[in-house]
Amino acid sequence: MPTAWIAMGANLGDRAATLGSALKALKALPGVRRAEASPLYETAPVGGPPQPPFLNACVRLRLEGDDPEALMAFLLAIETAHGRVRAERWGPRTLDLDLLLFDARVQSSPALTLPHPRFHERAFVLKPLAGMDPTLWHPVLGCPVADLLAGVDAEGVRVWEGGTWPT
Repeated sequence: MPTAWIAMGANLGDRAATLGSALKALKALPGVRRAEASPLYETAPVGGPPQPPFLNACVRLRLEGDDPEALMAFLLAIETAHGRVRAERWGPRTLDLDLLLFDARVQSSPALTLPHPRFHERAFVLKPLAGMDPTLWHPVLGCPVADLLAGVDAEGVRVWEGGTWPT
């Protein structure tokens, strides 16, 4: 069974409720056999215009299918269903879902680049990933996410004090 790793983020509206709803939608996708989520982390925005802080998390999906582009299409549909509007690059958003890894697949197509081209630079992705599986291997850089996390400033990425995942 392939494993997909998804990064989640939200900084508009009820962030926790949005992420909780998106997690339920991920669990309900065709072919998903198991879904596990990291804790929720609160982070300051990186780049872009001034905006509210994000809630971030990562999700591991165990899948029956072997089609990362179809999964990416589902992720975009979930974003749209949660009010995502792509008005400004790195701007505020109701929901952001990034496909980080699909097993050790390396690919580049108009629809999808795997692994995600910038996740190794982002503490708000690496900290939840390393918390779930510090040995998770980056197939291009050839090292575990724990090593990647050690190379970035993760001081501002902290477990959210607002509580646990909404049910």
